[in-house]
Amino acid sequence: MNAFEALLKIYDLICPVLDVAIMTFLLYKAYELIIKTNAMQIIKAAIIVAIAYVIAMILQLSMLRWVLNFLAPGLVVCFAIVFQPELRKIFLKLGQRDWFMFGDRSRHTYVDSVIIAAEMLSKQKRGMLAVFMRHTKMDDILDTGTRINADLSSSLLVTIFGHNTPLHDGACFIQAGKIISAGCFLPLSEQYDIKKTFGTRHRAALGLSEVSDGVVLVVSEESGAISLAYDSKLHYDLKTDQLTKILENLLELTPDQYTIEDTVDESKKAN
Repeated sequence: MNAFEALLKIYDLICPVLDVAIMTFLLYKAYELIIKTNAMQIIKAAIIVAIAYVIAMILQLSMLRWVLNFLAPGLVVCFAIVFQPELRKIFLKLGQRDWFMFGDRSRHTYVDSVIIAAEMLSKQKRGMLAVFMRHTKMDDILDTGTRINADLSSSLLVTIFGHNTPLHDGACFIQAGKIISAGCFLPLSEQYDIKKTFGTRHRAALGLSEVSDGVVLVVSEESGAISLAYDSKLHYDLKTDQLTKILENLLELTPDQYTIEDTVDESKKAN
């Protein structure tokens, strides 16, 4: 009995902490769910109505309070009708969401899309130049190409560089999961000791790294080697895990920029 009473005392001590922890987890997940939909509109509308009701109570505005009380059921129905698409999205995401995110799944960032495209182009011996923008503004270079501002995908990169399109000879500029511009011309390196075997793409990648803090991924048309240029240095023929590690470190990707999803190898789909 003493042991049971001791367990009850321990539970009494732990219970408030457990209660707060579970509530915090649920509130965080609810916030995460709401932020990814347009449900903030519902919350803002509800807050406005609540503020109006509080003002009516404080200032004793009996007519406004009577109107709000009379309209309250109708307002709920109106919210459900007006915000039906947002409510539908919330319930769909709630049903599909893996709350604890366990299982055999991979963590992905937009970097993976670029690396997948680079590997596909490497196998085809097609050249590629992709610039990851960091802090340096490069509007003058962006204007030499075609502004796209499209969602980044490996398929789009392969389309640009894998075929003889008007944009395939230039560089793509990437920032925060978007292709900002394509077909851009980069300044060539002024280093005199660069290897003679390096072509224009490698010289351009190295050249941009000399005048900015951008990170340039380049695929060789001759060898298929995938390299990175940054901080005025060219790191030649890197493996996939090396590319991923270096890029995620240099781009300072934070945990909220990771998505957890089933692994999809687009190169297999293309084959």
